[in-house]
Amino acid sequence: MKDDEFWMRQAINLAKRAEEDGEVPVGALIVINNELVSEGWNQPIASIDTTAHAEIRAIRSATSKLKNYRLIDATLYCTLEPCVMCAGAIFHSRILRVVFGAYDLKAGSAGSVVDLFSNPKLNHHATIIGGVMDHDCAELLKRFFKARR
Repeated sequence: MKDDEFWMRQAINLAKRAEEDGEVPVGALIVINNELVSEGWNQPIASIDTTAHAEIRAIRSATSKLKNYRLIDATLYCTLEPCVMCAGAIFHSRILRVVFGAYDLKAGSAGSVVDLFSNPKLNHHATIIGGVMDHDCAELLKRFFKARR
């Protein structure tokens, strides 16, 4: 989808911002009615907060801005498949759609390691679209970790 690629490019720019700060390059943003509501990028090191993943930061910003802990009509764009912690935040905030780039074969919760989003016992089911601009998103991560070795 054309809009998904547009927004994923914006998320990639946020991931680059995280990388510039020495953080794992993951970016996320929340969009409602094709309008940007909030942004986030990984900041667990800088903020000394294990929960400061890009998705969590974007969700916190959106709920604060909208003064509502529910994001019913929102789409979350993220450069990396959400982890279990972020999936929990997605469920509780009732995000409608999740569009991600790279699959996370070590911690992904949308099918790579576990698939929480298809678990019928959970009370909310976001629509998941994975692999949008996956090569670009994965390359950021590969380059980052290669430089660390």
